Amino acid sequence: MFSLVARAGLAVVVGVLACGCETGGPAGGGGGRSVSGAPSAGTPWARPSVTRPRVPEGVLASYVVFDVKRKRTLVQYRPRQVFRSASVVKILLALDYLREHEVSAADRALLGVMLRSSDDKAATEFWRRGGQARVIERMVPRVGLTETAPPPADKPGFWGYTALSAEDVVRTYRYLLEKAPREHREFVLGELRKSTKCGTDGFDQSFGIPRALEKPWAVKQGWSGFGDVPAVPCKGNVRGASVPLGIGRPVLHTTGVVGDRIVVVLTLQPAGTSFGTASERVTALTRQVYRAAG
Repeated sequence: MFSLVARAGLAVVVGVLACGCETGGPAGGGGGRSVSGAPSAGTPWARPSVTRPRVPEGVLASYVVFDVKRKRTLVQYRPRQVFRSASVVKILLALDYLREHEVSAADRALLGVMLRSSDDKAATEFWRRGGQARVIERMVPRVGLTETAPPPADKPGFWGYTALSAEDVVRTYRYLLEKAPREHREFVLGELRKSTKCGTDGFDQSFGIPRALEKPWAVKQGWSGFGDVPAVPCKGNVRGASVPLGIGRPVLHTTGVVGDRIVVVLTLQPAGTSFGTASERVTALTRQVYRAAG
């Protein structure tokens, strides 16, 4: 169970960095908030003999690369920095629903489009069925998460306002790979391996891991604060003009299993950043992080 301190921290941060949603509405494929600038626990930077990845000026970033076979972290930076989850929380939504309910063929289809194409309406439905914050309250002890916490009490419908850290995302993937029931693991990873180029909201979700690293990979992306619709709809070109943002700084996350590694790169972008610019930054950073991991 998350602590009262964590809940209070969420409320404060949301007030400072009020955010928007991936597609608008209470679920916002983005949702969430992030603690900015606070030092994190744990090693801030590993592999000092390797050139440190360059985080663009004005961007708050956190990253971890974890070796699944050797069960050790290869490189990390601010691993416990807290961000709003955006659509990365959809993995927890899927795992919780598979565990707590009898899953029909229609449910599996809806879960599939939520995981593959980051569908927000599907996420809102599973968030509602799961009891909203109770989804996170169940998954935190089940997975052993430390920074993950539900949205603030005054925004119960905003699943994307869930708090998480890069370290917790690694724990989530490790749970999926090592502890989840086999049928749940195969279903979720199978859908993430089929991640579509375009999300159902029209945003291009092929930034970061899909563009920077070679297959095989299974990915879950997250974005929030770039407006309700993309400036340039996903048709292969993601560079677009900046969308006026009066709802706080946007986030862009890329996460997944790449071969025998778990790769997580979370970012909080400067206010007013276009989706195209943020995508290029995250893709370049992901490439550098993976190279630094050796």
